[in-house]
Amino acid sequence: MLAIVGEDAVHRVAGLPGESAPVGLTLALGRLRALGVTGLRVALPAPGHPLGLSGPPEFNARALEAEEAVVCHGAALGLVPEVYEAGPEGDVHVEVVWHCLPVREAPPADVPSLSEAERELAEALREATEVLTRLDVAGSGPVAEAAVAAYRARAEAGREVLAPGYPPRAVRVLELAQRVGALVSLAYENGHGGAVSASEMAARQHALRPVERTARRALVAAYNSVVEERERG
Repeated sequence: MLAIVGEDAVHRVAGLPGESAPVGLTLALGRLRALGVTGLRVALPAPGHPLGLSGPPEFNARALEAEEAVVCHGAALGLVPEVYEAGPEGDVHVEVVWHCLPVREAPPADVPSLSEAERELAEALREATEVLTRLDVAGSGPVAEAAVAAYRARAEAGREVLAPGYPPRAVRVLELAQRVGALVSLAYENGHGGAVSASEMAARQHALRPVERTARRALVAAYNSVVEERERG
């Protein structure tokens, strides 16, 4: 529960079957279990890429707007977060309302297996590195180096990124996906790097886009691996 709430002040769930008003997260999870939910899948959709979604359009649209959602396993329900800032200036806190909506019972879109995700991450990273190095746009200098160093320090300090019970490959895939995602973010934050012509900028975007997409697919595969294994078993 603490891992879900983090530093947010309040999490509530609205639209839960059998509840006329929003309820707290503890009660909501208990209610979902009573409704037959045996697991939760993460979805990380982006425009043009409904990663982890299964429909219907209303749910997909809200999930795409939030760029994240949770799809229940065992009941045709999904949860989309809506984040609010509340409180007076100087004492602002974050509140999250999870909107519970019906979903289509179908395989989630574009989610690879762990083995596929691991292979794709290695391939995408290698291909993008070659392109970015050739164009001298991978991002360099003191700012980029400091950011990479800070990321490595965070990674070393918090290696346990999944709860006990996940397969070792899931931990490996998640760590690599997070590393790849961080490096892509650094590349974007450093502007156009060494790219000076329109064609070089386009090549840079072309190199980063599939890597970012592959990293998100791998994140979803890792987070959902326990549910997927249980379903296959």
